[in-house]
Order: sequence, then structure tokens, then C-alpha cells
Amino acid sequence: MQTRLIIAMVLLAGAVAQAAELKGEVKVAGRSAAVPTYVWAEPLGGSAAVKPGHFTMKQVNKDFTPHVLVVPVGSTVNFSNEDTVLHNIFSKTKPGEFDLGLYKTSKPVTFKTANTYRVFCNIHPAMTAVILVVPTSHIAEVDAKGHYRLEVPAGKYRVTAWSERAAAPVTVEAAAGGSAPALTLDESKYLELPHKNKFGKDYKYEKR
Repeated sequence: MQTRLIIAMVLLAGAVAQAAELKGEVKVAGRSAAVPTYVWAEPLGGSAAVKPGHFTMKQVNKDFTPHVLVVPVGSTVNFSNEDTVLHNIFSKTKPGEFDLGLYKTSKPVTFKTANTYRVFCNIHPAMTAVILVVPTSHIAEVDAKGHYRLEVPAGKYRVTAWSERAAAPVTVEAAAGGSAPALTLDESKYLELPHKNKFGKDYKYEKR
């Protein structure tokens, strides 16, 4: 029993020793308003097990909450309608497009492919959201000062900064207590375009 305990402690110590803090800064050019910004890290020279999760994107007051959701690939997102009206949530992003039809309660979608999914309601044209599905579980939101921090196993990573207006990858080496080179997002060329309904047609009216 004592031998097993010692072995377990040695293994645990080794795992802790391999942990590393990956931190850095994201600079933004051309930003006219604050928008959610995220960073994720993909291991290079090997693969790490992705841990899918269960998340919720609510529909409240004819709006999506949150507006942006970043999840590991394989995760399930529950679209929870908390309004008193019907919604018809859909995405035409391929691969992985979906159409939930009319519903009053909630419906789940499992995202099997890493991609940026633009999400809309076929009834309410002002409702828009983004679900970013990434091939890693190492995800962090950038704080108001542009800083981020990730707890990752020691090793080499491809780190990507993202907002719905821009993206900028850079490769860094993760090391305990180390900092990654700054990433710069250029949002100056972002242009928000009107979207069509699920049939590819213009919205004619908003159903109340």
C-alpha cells in the first residue's frame, strides 16, 4: 500500500512539473468598440486530448446570450429559448450547418467540426451570434487590458488570437512563468454585412 502511494505521489509530482503557464498580450488595431476577444493554444509536434463540454446559448429579449461562444470541438451547445415567442435558430456555415425549426423550449446541437459558425434566427433578423469551435481545450478570454493566461502542459504551441472581426496566429514555446510574443489583431477592414434568412432570401418582416 505504501509503495503504491509513493508511486502515485511521484506520478503526480511529474504531472505538476510538466504544467506550464502560457501568457501574453493581444493588441488590437482599428477597433471602434469593445468586442469579446479570445485566445486558444494548439500543441505542436503531437496531439492532446480535446475535452468537449456542454454549453448554453440563451435567447432572451430576442437576443443571443452570450453573443460569442468559444468551445472545444465535439462540444454540445443547448439553444435555450427563454422568450415568450418562437425562435427558429439556424446556421448556414458548412460543414455543420443546422436548422432547429420553430421551438419554445430548447434544442441541442453538437459541433463536430472546428469552424466559425454564424448563427441567426429565421424570424428575428436582428438576432445574430457566433459560435467558434476550436481543436483544443486550451481556451482563454482576453481581459480588458489585452492580457491572457493559459495553463497548459509544457511544450510548443500554435497560439491564435481571435475576435469576430479578425484573427492572427503565431507559434510560441510554452514555458512555466514565460510570456508569448504579442499578437496583433487588425480589425480596420471589418465590414458587417446584412444576412439572408435560411432560404437565402431577404427578411420581409419580423414576426412578433
